[in-house]
Amino acid sequence: MADPSARPPLMPLDEALARLLAAATPQVGIESVSTFEVDGRVLAQDVVSALTVPPRDNSSMDGYALRVADCAAPGAVLRVAQRIPAGSVGTALAAGTAARIFTGAQIPEGADAVVMQEDTSALPGEDRLGSVRIEVVPAAGQWIRGAGEDVAAGDVVLSKGERLTPAGLGLAASVGLDRLLVAKRPRVTLLSTGDELVMPGEVTPEAMKPGSIYNSNRFFMRALLQRLGCEVTDLGIVPDQRDATIEALRGASLRSDLIITTGGVSVGEEDHIKAAVRALGQLDLWSLSMKPGKPFAYGRIGHAHLTGLPGNPVSSFLTFLLLVRPFLLTLQGATRVAPARVPMRADFDWPRADRRREFLRARRNAAGGLDLFANQSSGVLTSMVWGDGVIDTPAGQPFKSGDMVQFIPFASLLA
Repeated sequence: MADPSARPPLMPLDEALARLLAAATPQVGIESVSTFEVDGRVLAQDVVSALTVPPRDNSSMDGYALRVADCAAPGAVLRVAQRIPAGSVGTALAAGTAARIFTGAQIPEGADAVVMQEDTSALPGEDRLGSVRIEVVPAAGQWIRGAGEDVAAGDVVLSKGERLTPAGLGLAASVGLDRLLVAKRPRVTLLSTGDELVMPGEVTPEAMKPGSIYNSNRFFMRALLQRLGCEVTDLGIVPDQRDATIEALRGASLRSDLIITTGGVSVGEEDHIKAAVRALGQLDLWSLSMKPGKPFAYGRIGHAHLTGLPGNPVSSFLTFLLLVRPFLLTLQGATRVAPARVPMRADFDWPRADRRREFLRARRNAAGGLDLFANQSSGVLTSMVWGDGVIDTPAGQPFKSGDMVQFIPFASLLA
């Protein structure tokens, strides 16, 4: 007979993530959206350019287009034969002449270099364009952007599964696309349970009952989901009753791709969430080899996925970033879901390695290293505000000041 007091085996974080992503078959559908409105969305098909960018050689500077052969020594004087602003096309450039040209304007036939205006001196002449003295010896091709230097017709400029960025939107527009096919926004229902939870603004600090706490998880969870482009339905705090919990989860399962609960997922813990999910579908409870954030749950109610996060705020925050975020991106067909990791120097000792994989809240310092937040408790949300990332520390591995560690910036997790 199993020893009821024995600790459950711990699941490695990488195994938990692999299980989650294996279940996250893209299912949210696709839609055509204005290129103005798709920042952060996931592309549902390759973007193939129908044109060459730039279509012709053009100037990357305000200055003078000329023939290098006419400027063998500094001080060559050339008659300015034409003026070519951006959007205009000049005529063929005759030997011994220059064209006043502006950034983005097409290079006239015969010219093979541009000299920026700072390296020239304008001279008056018989006509209004006058002449120009070239103070330098130009090199062939200087300050010319070649045709197709950016994009060639037929190039895949953005790939299916990419998460769009402001630069990506500009690139799509540069090849003439005003709409893009992207994954639909995941529909996520967020709910909390627990009679100890109260909402800021509804109960003053002075009126709080003993044992009550403000529901901070609801605020950061909703913001995290909105940053990921999700359509969020927030059920707030569901009454801590079995029937109310079942009814809330049943309704959520009909309109959601993912249901997220916080609190009440520890192994062996009495909680209406676990009983309600199992009454409606299936639920697995995992003890993760992760600190903070050991308790985690995954289940299904009909077509809806469900993740149960721990109640302590730092645990809830980090399990969302490391497990739920990649899960949601995978539902949308994203091909890159892992956060960026940066080798950095720890400027502190960490002699007390845990049996679990630890994520230490830290921030960069002026010396190019990392400082540690003093209190690494899973309930200290100030550590997440103070820090600008976490150090991914393998289980059982201490380190000393000066050692290199793996740093995950929050910037790569919160975008």
